[in-house]
Amino acid sequence: MNNKELFASLQLLEKEKGIPMDYMLEQIETAIRAACKKAYDGNENVVFKINPEKNTFDVKLTKTVVEEVEDPSYEISLEEVRKKRKKIEVGDEYDVPLDPKQLGRIAISTARNVIRQGIRTGEKGQMLQEFKNRLGELSTAVVERVDPVNGMATIRIGKAVATLPKSEQVGNRVLKDGDTIKVLVADIKDNERGPRAMISRTNPELVKRLFEAEVPEIYDGVVEIKSIAREAGSRTKMAVFSNDENVDAIGSCIGTRGDRVNEIVDELGGEKIDTIEYSDEPEKYIASALSPATVINVEILSESEKRCKVTVPDGQLSLAIGNKGQNARLAVRLTGWNIDIRPESGFYGEDEDDNETEAEE
Repeated sequence: MNNKELFASLQLLEKEKGIPMDYMLEQIETAIRAACKKAYDGNENVVFKINPEKNTFDVKLTKTVVEEVEDPSYEISLEEVRKKRKKIEVGDEYDVPLDPKQLGRIAISTARNVIRQGIRTGEKGQMLQEFKNRLGELSTAVVERVDPVNGMATIRIGKAVATLPKSEQVGNRVLKDGDTIKVLVADIKDNERGPRAMISRTNPELVKRLFEAEVPEIYDGVVEIKSIAREAGSRTKMAVFSNDENVDAIGSCIGTRGDRVNEIVDELGGEKIDTIEYSDEPEKYIASALSPATVINVEILSESEKRCKVTVPDGQLSLAIGNKGQNARLAVRLTGWNIDIRPESGFYGEDEDDNETEAEE
């Protein structure tokens, strides 16, 4: 059987969907075997000879040579075989050339279903591999469709398709068909419906990957990102440290006239990013984490429980706590310390109002 169209289709499938030709040939073999089983009362003893280079695909059904045929699905007469092969005896096996077109409507339908299932399985396998290769990494995605009701976006990453829920989108940016965005493949779940990538633009790791891509000093390891605390779409605090005393960690992240950080802010729809300097000394680290507020003193109350008391000027108490407690809350997440913020005047007293200014994660 010479079938140029078959192999051309398989080559196209491999090119467009990334499904290997060998895999699809296996699926076709499985399909024909299933069709033969249906058409020949369970006989699935099929022999395949495939040569993609010559565009040949030969299929034969093995039958037993007998004097008188009782079961045509499994047997062929000696008289019929000897017309084509003289040296053959009763009891020998003979491969009968098979034309798939003669298998019958039901058998052909069975074969088609097997091939379709094979294509779906192959696509899922390719998607799963694509997602695995990108797990935890920054990826460029193209928005193919946005649901007008729930805002969920269907996106394409390479050859794989995934969804970006509204809850994983950030900022005031309204996604449109054709938009190009940066996303993080945060996790992969494989279930009966196939692989599902958990795509995110709210994960703190996304900010880290964006800075790695934008700041050469971070990519090269000269500047380290020690910690990130984020309330996606609103504000991020990031602690950085330089392994080279000649390199300014914060300046590297911000860039000349803020060009580096502004690129990331734009990508995140205007999300504010505070870059602070990491220190092994908790007092310095905690004071920096509460910026832009000025900190007068940091008193460590318990090393084991990571509790501290921070004193700030009276006029900066609101700045230290932030709108709805955001600044203090992010500082807690960034440092891992429970921070009790108090004004310099001690206006809140020493005991009764602790909970009013204490920030906990």
